[in-house]
Amino acid sequence: MFDTLSDKLQATLGDLRGRGRLSEEDLSRAAREIRLALLEADVNFKVVKEFVAKVKVRAVGADVTRSLTPGQQVVKIIHEELTALMGTGGSKLAFAGRPPTVVLLAGLQGSGKTTAAAKLALLLRKEGKAPALVAADLQRPAAIDQLEQLGKQIQIPVYVQRDTKDAVAVARYGLEQAQAQGRDTIIVDTAGRLHVDEELMDELAAIRKEVKPHNVLLVLDAMTGQDAVSVAEAFAERVAFDGVVLTKLDGDARGGAALSVKAVTGKPVKLASTGEKLDELEYFHPDRMASRILGMGDVLTLIERAEAAAEEDEQQAMEKRLRAGQFTFDDFLQAQRMMRKMGPLSNVISMIPGLGKQMRGVTVDDRELARVEAIVLSMTADERRRPEIINGSRRARIARGSGTSVQQVNQLLQARKQMQKMMKQLGQGKMPNLQSIVAQQRR
Repeated sequence: MFDTLSDKLQATLGDLRGRGRLSEEDLSRAAREIRLALLEADVNFKVVKEFVAKVKVRAVGADVTRSLTPGQQVVKIIHEELTALMGTGGSKLAFAGRPPTVVLLAGLQGSGKTTAAAKLALLLRKEGKAPALVAADLQRPAAIDQLEQLGKQIQIPVYVQRDTKDAVAVARYGLEQAQAQGRDTIIVDTAGRLHVDEELMDELAAIRKEVKPHNVLLVLDAMTGQDAVSVAEAFAERVAFDGVVLTKLDGDARGGAALSVKAVTGKPVKLASTGEKLDELEYFHPDRMASRILGMGDVLTLIERAEAAAEEDEQQAMEKRLRAGQFTFDDFLQAQRMMRKMGPLSNVISMIPGLGKQMRGVTVDDRELARVEAIVLSMTADERRRPEIINGSRRARIARGSGTSVQQVNQLLQARKQMQKMMKQLGQGKMPNLQSIVAQQRR
């Protein structure tokens, strides 16, 4: 989403990085470029004005003018100010001492609220919670059916009452069912409107009074830019919400909502939807987002996804084999499946420092991973363990079985051989330990 903004900021800062000394004129020129880049990204005008003023005050200070690497100091200042702009507090939800924890979702119609409810339920289940969904959106005809279908997909109960038009009664029923069935978290999907009005606010206030939510989250469509911020401002005046869920953050939006909402409303972005799939919702980390915008990657999120994609004993077993220079096609298959669990390949690449910008514009086809998997699965168990036995006739059979060509099979065999060679070199004392990387990134 931040590609254009990221390119412009990196170009501006790239000019500064290479200089051994920075004048006030250099800094003023950079400030103008940063201001234009943020305005083009649809960031609120007042927010841009305050942000640039803060950066400029800090950049002309002694830390920069006396530094041996003034350009790097300016980058550090911008990173810190971007982080502060999006919110320095934690993005975690509040949980009740006595379950169930109640999460109330609010927002306008079309913001992706119902899908966000299911995504949040799935995220919480991964964290060890026992969530349930409550279909309290009685305005949109398909809302109840949609939530029920999503609940079936992720195997999470949905509490529904079709014989009433009273959203407060439905919310009360959902809370009672959650208590009776031992669910420790309920997510209440409420009705939206096309715009903020009295009826919407009154219903939200009544539901809030009835279920006493521990978290009230406003769902905003990131694609609507400053309109999303205006909606958040209107809600902030009428309903006390705790944080924002940004949907469609993976879309072709300029980023204004993500960068403006905290400064305008005082409420942080807590969660962000990074794709259409139900498992593509993650906690929003301002410092990591600032790093992505400035082209520094996001190693910590990448590591967390890798940890989530494989059990600890699987990680240790694979690391042990790799250190010994062993890399069979079974290992290859396991590593690839781990990679697919981490999300779309283009998304993963964008988190690797330096690589995301180099790969921008290059089409990363996730179907290629499926093709590689088909080739490996067309091998016998013995061939996967001992690739060296794969001769010409075996290659032809594998190609037929996977619907590929012998040339593609040969390319995969060669790739595995090169990877094994690299792993062998890393195994000779050069392979970093995953736990040490995590600890270093979190410091």
